[in-house]
Amino acid sequence: MESVPCMTTLCRAAAIAVLTLLASGVGSTQNAARTYPLSLAAGSRLQIDAKVNGRAVVALLDSAAETTILDRKFAHALNLTGGQAVAGQGSGQASFTATLISGVQLDALGLSLANQTVAVADLTDVGHRLLHQQLDVILGREIFDAARLAIDIEGRRIAVVPRGRKPQGVRLELVTEHGVETVPVRVEGSGPVRATLDLGNGSQILISAALARRMNLLTGGRPVSIVRGGGLGGEATRQVVRLGDLELAGRRFTGVEAAIDPQPSASDLNIGVSILRHFRITTDFANHSVWLDARD
Repeated sequence: MESVPCMTTLCRAAAIAVLTLLASGVGSTQNAARTYPLSLAAGSRLQIDAKVNGRAVVALLDSAAETTILDRKFAHALNLTGGQAVAGQGSGQASFTATLISGVQLDALGLSLANQTVAVADLTDVGHRLLHQQLDVILGREIFDAARLAIDIEGRRIAVVPRGRKPQGVRLELVTEHGVETVPVRVEGSGPVRATLDLGNGSQILISAALARRMNLLTGGRPVSIVRGGGLGGEATRQVVRLGDLELAGRRFTGVEAAIDPQPSASDLNIGVSILRHFRITTDFANHSVWLDARD
């Protein structure tokens, strides 16, 4: 997420999470078509109800978080201590320290994910800065790997749907880059580039410094402004440009603000809620697919 991480150094945790998910299975399918509320904190941060080891919590939903992250105080309240120390890289200015803890139970959207490996880190700063409230859990891609999800941001709802039902909208193939899922996007008439599908990004789209150089975005006389952003790892200052147009799943957006992401591991683009809220979204990470159905 712009926002909260794409934590490339925690790829091992994501791999463990997926393997344990496949080994343990997920909850029953009796609630497969049930719809659940989806709330927006600070206007653009997606939240759902979840449980961690049976403790109810409101979790930030983040399709680009490679593994679920618990706040240290919340984890300690659940007696989740010890674990393996690792360094993480979020979207902030610096790396951060996290701890990997296994054997955790995650429940959300009628799904039960047993024996998961999660990361524990201090979420105090990012919660107050982005949500203006305490942030206890960032629910990562485990839930997206577990089931096909129908997400309607504007409709404030999310559902687990059967894989046998054909979704509406344009199907795009998901390709994994640096541990996150990407979709094809066109910018100002260019050939397709890969964009991280980041439901945790509640700010501008991000454009990598490498792509900005290739497109001469900072040297062609285009107006440039400065904004503060970043998630885990602290606040970061970024240059912002306005793109003439961006095309996703046949839908064209004009005058799109894009913040320059200097991280070398960044995908060419990162598209978040500002763009994705204009679609009804169906994700199927296990089958490398997403369907985007334009709302208007």
